[in-house]
Amino acid sequence: MILEKQEDVKIDINSLPPELRDVADEAQKFMLTRNLYHSAIKEVSTKLEILDDEFHAKMDYNPIHHMECRVKSIQSTFAKIMKRGYQFNDRDIRKITDIAGIRVICNYIDDVYTVEKLLLQQNDIELVQEKDYIQNPKESGYRSLHIIVLVPVFQAERVERVPVEIQIRTIAMDTWASLEHELRYKNDGALSDKDANDLKLCAAHLAAVDITMMRIHSGRKELKVPDPGIDYSDPNSGKPEMQQA
Repeated sequence: MILEKQEDVKIDINSLPPELRDVADEAQKFMLTRNLYHSAIKEVSTKLEILDDEFHAKMDYNPIHHMECRVKSIQSTFAKIMKRGYQFNDRDIRKITDIAGIRVICNYIDDVYTVEKLLLQQNDIELVQEKDYIQNPKESGYRSLHIIVLVPVFQAERVERVPVEIQIRTIAMDTWASLEHELRYKNDGALSDKDANDLKLCAAHLAAVDITMMRIHSGRKELKVPDPGIDYSDPNSGKPEMQQA
């Protein structure tokens, strides 16, 4: 058992000067809403842990290597509110769908789609959006499967359906994404054309590694490993034959 002192988020509105009460009231609502997202992460991460445990019990194999969870920081949330031109109120804050985020790291590409399928089979999970950057990588070379789901959070007096963004990717995809983010941060978000092209080539090499590893693990000899030197975004080049699990 972990004993953790909870942060006191209650604001005594009546003790404040009248000119601050409206702002304090919205701040109080924001902290309560933020707590909802913490709860939503617990709901989804528990579901994923149970699915992974069941898969291990039946198949003696874990499709999930590890998971990372986060609630978007207050500063980042405020930045997104301002970027989108929203008002600082509870209604507009709830329009942001990536406040609660879970990153699921899998061993193989097959596992990515297996985890997504098992999670979406649950009748209390509602799919809101899916973006498959594995089948359709970003121009930068980024690969991952992104889904946004609504999950019920049971409170004392009501049930809230809260959005959670889930990124599901392989170890290789995560390695590239983490290092690419670090390099861009180090360079204030700007990279030379040569560096950007080199990173894209690295992503292509890692994609070839992913498919090779999946072929060896699954025994699917028909899988063709793409040539990292070919730009598969070019419609004339043809795409590698990699089918979803």
